Amino acid sequence: MKLGSLFLATVVIGASALAYGTTGKIEIGASAPTFSTVDSMGKSVRLEDYKGKYVVLEWSNFGCPYVQKHYESGNMQSLQKKYTKKGVVWLTIFSSAPGGHGYASSAELNKIAAEKKLSSKLVADASGTIGHLYGAKNTPTMFVIDPRGHIAYMGGIDDKATADASDIPSSKNYVAAALDEALAGKPITISKSRPYGCGIGYKR
Repeated sequence: MKLGSLFLATVVIGASALAYGTTGKIEIGASAPTFSTVDSMGKSVRLEDYKGKYVVLEWSNFGCPYVQKHYESGNMQSLQKKYTKKGVVWLTIFSSAPGGHGYASSAELNKIAAEKKLSSKLVADASGTIGHLYGAKNTPTMFVIDPRGHIAYMGGIDDKATADASDIPSSKNYVAAALDEALAGKPITISKSRPYGCGIGYKR
């Protein structure tokens, strides 16, 4: 699903603003806002149920060139597969509303998941509730939540703010680095970065 240069020229690149959810300020070390929903298969997804595990929240939009960078190259699927095998819970969240850029129904998400061989749970957040709780502004935006339910990493997936997949091998993947350090019992060196990508088509 390739998009043209016109769309690329209008893509919004920026940082997630600080947000306030039911549990307070979104910052490193703070309690992650809790939520309860269902995944694209209709199964219950409650953040509280994953206490004791690392959880990755990945905001996505399969029509976004910056997301396509990581999926068409297989980079995101490799990350999902690697870390879910290590017991990490990976939730891919779609907060675009019907009619907004990047919206997809659960049925459409399941079809894409099968085609792209995803290892994550897909969540259609059409109301934007979860996205607003976390102040997510871009796709991809990433969070890592530690086993205590605290935010351990927030920001971009890597340090190359482009839609060019050829940049992936030379980039520093912040999410992978954070998970590797955390799973090894080490402090996370870079716990916050600037996310880049397409603006989320929230409900207006």
